[in-house]
Amino acid sequence: VSETQHMCISQKLTTIVLLASALGACQSMPDELPVSAVIETRAEPSAAELALPTRVVVLGTGTPVPDRNRAGSSIAVIHKGQAYLFDVGPGAVHNATRARYLHDIPSLYPSQICCVFLTHLHSDHTLDYGELAYTLWWRRAAKLRAFGPVGLRDMTEGLHRMMAADTRIRTTGSQPVANPDMVNVAVSEISSGIIFEENGLRVEAFDVAHGSIKPAFGYRITTDDKTIVISGDTAYSEKLIEMSQGVDLLFHEVISDAGLKRNTEFWQNYHRQAHTPASDVGRIASIAQPGTLVLYHGLFYGVTEHTVVDEVAEHFDGNIVLASDLDIF
Repeated sequence: VSETQHMCISQKLTTIVLLASALGACQSMPDELPVSAVIETRAEPSAAELALPTRVVVLGTGTPVPDRNRAGSSIAVIHKGQAYLFDVGPGAVHNATRARYLHDIPSLYPSQICCVFLTHLHSDHTLDYGELAYTLWWRRAAKLRAFGPVGLRDMTEGLHRMMAADTRIRTTGSQPVANPDMVNVAVSEISSGIIFEENGLRVEAFDVAHGSIKPAFGYRITTDDKTIVISGDTAYSEKLIEMSQGVDLLFHEVISDAGLKRNTEFWQNYHRQAHTPASDVGRIASIAQPGTLVLYHGLFYGVTEHTVVDEVAEHFDGNIVLASDLDIF
């Protein structure tokens, strides 16, 4: 290599190094400096919160299959400055914190969440129940209220035993705890029917067909400006169709028809008893005619995720959305 060529190569290498350094600096310097975490307290909802319409925030759209983009099943209904969670799968509480700031919803700060309603007690719908119950419990203004099928009380007592060391340390040490009773969740084991009414929001539980899991519930939520049905995990359900007639939002689980065929005969039979193929979701929606059909808890089994939308659309010509975590409606 001549001296001239050597100098040219050196200059090019220097330029590459400088560009790489500049790019790294740009990547490590966000437009805004991150804001440090703070403990939020709130005696009651603000006038601005009370004036807002009902909103629904999707905190988790996943299944038992670990997914880097989808937390476990969880849907939050925000009404009159309160957050009502339906299921609380793994990662849902972290997503609630993210949604609190992304969408400016103070009631989604974990220690501000008032209530959780569980469709059934499978792990992908409940693993963050403990996270919700014990995050900043000592700063709560009111106990967390939990509603769900028989077995919820045992689950709650098990969590309390698991966290006994934390509770003891916080209540007997130097940390000031104004009301130690806030660590106790107010549990209600429910059956089908109207189970909750507060500030113009009504929750009705109804039985769905989730294989051998009995009871398993869907929920219909009615406010002054929205009607919402959340299917939970279910196979094709006539009761769900009845409860979903003309609702504004129908959140329905789904399994891809094409993905289902990739399973063994055993698993295909299991899924048909416990979950709803996309074609059947389309048939359900074509009868119920919701304003918007929102697909969540999607089992795809290796097919492109949007395939389920196409499979549903073969039977339902209305508005269909494949939900992502942190979507808001």
